[in-house]
Amino acid sequence: MVGFELNVGGPLEADLRREWVLTNGIGGYAGGSVTGALNRTHQGYLIASLHPPVERFIALTKTEERVIASECITDISASVHMKDGRETACEGNRYMKSFLSDGAVTFSYEVGSLRIRKTLAMKNGANGCALIYRIENLGEAAKFIVTPLFNWREHSSPHTPGTIKEVLPADCACVCTPNAGKHEETYAAVKGSDADGHEAVYAAGNGSGADGRITVVPHSEEHVSIRFTFSPGRLQERSEKYDTGICLKTETDNEAEGLDCAFKPYDIVYEIGAGETKVIGCICEVIQGADKASNDNAASEDINIADEAQAVINTSRERAGELVNIALGDPEAFPRHKHILGSPADVSDSMLFEALAQAADNFIAYRSSTGLSTVLAGLPWFTDWGRDTMIAFTGLTLVTGRFDEAEAILKTFARYEKDGLIPNMFPDGGQEPLYNTADASLWYFYAVHKYLEYTTGIREGGESGMLQGTDREPGKVPDHGLRSEFIRTEIWPCLKKIINGYKHGTHFSIKMDEDGLIHAGGGFDQVTWMDVRVGDWVATPRHGKPVEINALWYNALRIAERLAKDFGDPDAGEYAALADKVKDSFNKRFWYEEGGYLFDVVDCDADSLPGRRSSDSGEKADTSCDAGEAEDFAWNSAVDAGNDPRLRPNQIYAVSLPYSLLDPEFELSVVEAVKEKLYAGCGLRSLDPADPDYHPIYLGSLEKRDHAYHQGTAWGFLLGAFITAYVKTHGRTEEARRDAAELIAPVKAHLFENCIGSVSEIFDGDAPHNGRGCYAQAWSVGEILRCLYEDILMSRRA
Repeated sequence: MVGFELNVGGPLEADLRREWVLTNGIGGYAGGSVTGALNRTHQGYLIASLHPPVERFIALTKTEERVIASECITDISASVHMKDGRETACEGNRYMKSFLSDGAVTFSYEVGSLRIRKTLAMKNGANGCALIYRIENLGEAAKFIVTPLFNWREHSSPHTPGTIKEVLPADCACVCTPNAGKHEETYAAVKGSDADGHEAVYAAGNGSGADGRITVVPHSEEHVSIRFTFSPGRLQERSEKYDTGICLKTETDNEAEGLDCAFKPYDIVYEIGAGETKVIGCICEVIQGADKASNDNAASEDINIADEAQAVINTSRERAGELVNIALGDPEAFPRHKHILGSPADVSDSMLFEALAQAADNFIAYRSSTGLSTVLAGLPWFTDWGRDTMIAFTGLTLVTGRFDEAEAILKTFARYEKDGLIPNMFPDGGQEPLYNTADASLWYFYAVHKYLEYTTGIREGGESGMLQGTDREPGKVPDHGLRSEFIRTEIWPCLKKIINGYKHGTHFSIKMDEDGLIHAGGGFDQVTWMDVRVGDWVATPRHGKPVEINALWYNALRIAERLAKDFGDPDAGEYAALADKVKDSFNKRFWYEEGGYLFDVVDCDADSLPGRRSSDSGEKADTSCDAGEAEDFAWNSAVDAGNDPRLRPNQIYAVSLPYSLLDPEFELSVVEAVKEKLYAGCGLRSLDPADPDYHPIYLGSLEKRDHAYHQGTAWGFLLGAFITAYVKTHGRTEEARRDAAELIAPVKAHLFENCIGSVSEIFDGDAPHNGRGCYAQAWSVGEILRCLYEDILMSRRA
């Protein structure tokens, strides 16, 4: 198990955008800032998936905590609120000493003589979370107050003061046992203000010895209830039940209003005696449908909530360790492998591998519509996308030894093949899949190829596969015959349909031309991964014959040729001949001699061509023109021929994919051009910084971000292909592997930034390359994990 421990406790702004995430394996998740505050709409302690892995609703926003000692109230919660047009911060995080992420998350505080540890974990396979407070009192008696903040909203749509009162009205939303409502006891004269300035009164003394429960039933979802069960304490009704104006700073960075509201009807008060150590447990669950009635009526007196919550936390930590050890090929090692990392200097290459193997689990989820596993493209908002899944597939499932999940993912997408295409996206609302992609189906061939490579141990040409010579125990290697038979009977028919669809034409202008190359897209159809479209505006039209689509097409044909031979299919010769034709056409059409790299798109539609460049000598160069004028002439000549000479990273796949299209000297030239202009630490820029359309920073309104998304923003997933191509073109030597380890080193520092222990979707093109977009992205984690394993760690063992 790998844990990350951070020293925190400074100003709120210093650590507010460092985040954490936990997932439950069915699309639900929890997340927040390491400060204890919330900074995104998509954050909370329990975001439930009502129809796994979609229909995600925030049920428990967070819990807030206060300490009463010596008639003084200390608020240790952290938040930012908007009041009368001004931001106000509650900086209880200044009492924080550390933050730890290790399969659960733990916030440690010191308040006077109290030492407080708050630990949160998700239930795997269920819409529930558990909290444990361990409070050590080294001084006089004190009180500890926990305030749960409830919610019920779709995870991307914040509440307003009006909408939350409609969904969670104060007069009828809660049923509480025991000690519901106001108490007859005399309250101690201890008053204070919460983060919103609302006055609250805290009761003296403990309640009954039984565990308490708050049940919240949203008016909009009568078949759903939110059940919050807690260790024995005094339940106190609050006079002000709504927390409004919660300011989410990452949203305001993006020029959104960034305000939310929550429902907090009760405080739970605990007495902490002098010298006492007290353990408090809380469990929050979303109960649906037929389970609701039985659970609403269930008694909690026989359950020790603290023990139950601790069991959830222990299980979460054990699971993290077990997943790492499966990836290491040593399932019996837990808990011997346990590493707590405090800074990037602690992260060796092997530690990076273990951390990413642990992070990979956040993206693998159960899909109820198929009864099989799928991959969530990114946290916190993406669902399962075909392109992202197939690119992330090798790192997330094969490198980590999760072969059954790999098989399930291949089955999921094969079931939804349509007219030679696999889905680009499964929508969040349960609608029919979308198929607007030219590359997902071709990446599917690559995923199948890698699946067989890892599970049968054989590469093309008889080379040993990735499982040979590793530390994996023989029992962890799947049955080779069964795995191959699975591909032959269930996947091979789908692959043949894809080949046929691309040859003869399918939707979105995807069709093979006479030269064997694939044309894709047109008009408003954005079918490559550079796919931003807003209304009638297409940000990066690449309509024509994109370079990575045709590199993937060639690899698909070679993989089909190999499988056809293995399966005795008579079409093997046809696939081989077509692949030869594609390779010949690719080399004739895509090489940009003047640039020393590959065109991004050839035979472009008019809307996809870049603008012409001007030069003082006109359009025709002569022997007296300088280098700049000659470059302009070459650029204009390329554009006149219908080709796009912009330097983009897509060409790296012509080098990194299993079957090579280019001669070695051209491969090396591509890699050097990409390294010089596009390498940006944790990813590759999507456009040459020298290009006039380059956007250095991904920030601001949606329109501003859409202009930058594929026009300079660096992408983490591209680093994987770049590392593979670099090691390949430098002879797979020990020096090349050392260089690759240096190139991947910025990821080690990134593990302590943005989402702790994971890798962001995108990064600013300009230094310091801040992480942006999804704070944890499947293909970023998967591809960096794959290249680290295949090109650096495995090569050292060979």
